Amino acid sequence: MNSVEEGDLVARVEGAAGIIRLNRPKAINAVTLEMFRDIDKALDRFEADPAVAVIVLEGAGERGLCAGGDIRTLWESSKVNGDLGKILWREEYILNARIKKFPKPYVAFMDGIVMGGGVGLSAHASHRIVTDRTKLAMPEVGLGFFPDVGGTYLLSRSPGEIGTYFGLTGQTMNGPDAVHAKFADAVVPVARWPALREALTRARPGATTADVSKLINGFATGETAGPVAAKEPLIDALFGFDRMEDIFAALARDGSEFALATLKTLNEKSPRGMVVTLKLLRLARAASSLEECLVREYRAALEVFRSDDFREGVRAAVIDKDRNPTWSPPRIEDVTPEMLAPYLAEIGADELKFN
Repeated sequence: MNSVEEGDLVARVEGAAGIIRLNRPKAINAVTLEMFRDIDKALDRFEADPAVAVIVLEGAGERGLCAGGDIRTLWESSKVNGDLGKILWREEYILNARIKKFPKPYVAFMDGIVMGGGVGLSAHASHRIVTDRTKLAMPEVGLGFFPDVGGTYLLSRSPGEIGTYFGLTGQTMNGPDAVHAKFADAVVPVARWPALREALTRARPGATTADVSKLINGFATGETAGPVAAKEPLIDALFGFDRMEDIFAALARDGSEFALATLKTLNEKSPRGMVVTLKLLRLARAASSLEECLVREYRAALEVFRSDDFREGVRAAVIDKDRNPTWSPPRIEDVTPEMLAPYLAEIGADELKFN
């Protein structure tokens, strides 16, 4: 066994598998800039090694693959007008694009909590496995942010308005709903994972994506839709608008228990974050590639990093944990086109570029 222990990230070869393990279990494997860099180096190594047939991404501990990026450190940098956001998101988004195009089968084990940056490392993989305890979410709008790491690309490709619903509300998908929303490919119960993982380490050299899919399907339940999928006709009717005001009006008009609960959830989110998210989701529908969405997300992320809403959202959710953010502006109707414009503007020399 060829092993490199790298503290917060473990990268090693086990049989025919290049294992990448996020190794911060106490923080539910929240990802730091150094970890992104170490993943990139591990992928360099595994891509060049002919003995590695398949990549396996997993998280240490029982709680989840990854709770997202290291938000606290970003918040501290934002407060002092630092440049961590610019550096971290650039490297992270380039890595997200690399994962989507990786030439060898890349298997992500999306067990437990999978959020934000964890979605970026897993949902662009060629093979995405969820479990009977997966809780996948993109809750960024509650932080004055938007679903990034290619989230706008993924959400805009979910059926109907399911992606709009998940992106704006930050609600959690279980395993089958993640398959339905096209964030995952197969549900494999946790109890079957050790046997599947062992089988992956015995993959033959040159194994194709079809070979690996066939192997995974032998362990999968075949489930393809969860509780949210059952509400798709209603979600399509309520979220099929291009303006947040129209979505709010439709929810209020509908008046069903689901609509009123959804309205309550949205009323807790950043109005500016919701408007930015909806605009990016609609632009993403017409995008021809993940990279096109990541370029747009990077522009918007740099603007978010400068914003009071991001600092306030993180303060309320992560720092003080009072769950009582004061958003600026406080109401959806107060978000003007002039406020939205900087999130979409080209940024010259700082534009995100891919190798």
